[in-house]
Amino acid sequence: MSVNRDQRVDLEVVANLIPPQSRVLDVGSGDGSLLELLQDSKQVDGRGLELSQRGVNECVARGLSVIQGDADKDLEFYPDKGFDFVVLSQTLQATRNPKLVLDELLRIGNRAIVSFPNFGHWRVRWYLGWVGKMPETAALPDRWYDTPNIHLCTISDFVGLCKELNVEIERAIAIDDKGKAIRVFGHWLANLVGEQGMFLLKQRD
Repeated sequence: MSVNRDQRVDLEVVANLIPPQSRVLDVGSGDGSLLELLQDSKQVDGRGLELSQRGVNECVARGLSVIQGDADKDLEFYPDKGFDFVVLSQTLQATRNPKLVLDELLRIGNRAIVSFPNFGHWRVRWYLGWVGKMPETAALPDRWYDTPNIHLCTISDFVGLCKELNVEIERAIAIDDKGKAIRVFGHWLANLVGEQGMFLLKQRD
């Protein structure tokens, strides 16, 4: 599967988790890059929910079915198991109630794919410990006073939340600073070396 030069490489990792012709809801669609990739490469039946009007406009200009909405408020209007996959890519940390949002994703979809910047990465730890300031990295590029992120977490934090909600982790993937999946063994090591975490989830029976 090829990726455009300007496209986030981690979106290909997401796409590789989704079978062809799946029903997909992309929450936090941004400019529609993921939905466009999934429709072109996997012929999915894709829908999107995006907070910003600018993002919605960009998606519609690409011919994508995306509406404006807030993940914290509007997921309740989607029916139970209306999609095969619900994707929340690089958005969880910007929600006001991540626990509720995750619960809603797994109510709406048979499976959920969630990715987020990992605040437990060694470079973040080093910057906090050595410099004593909030870090700026490829995964966390904004300054502390100008960031949309309000609930930063680590891979270990997220694994703990999944246990609390009785959510099954089918796959856990660490993503490097180039947006590519890296092979690691165990959540502890992934928490140290992954700039991003990506999880394929489902509700336990």
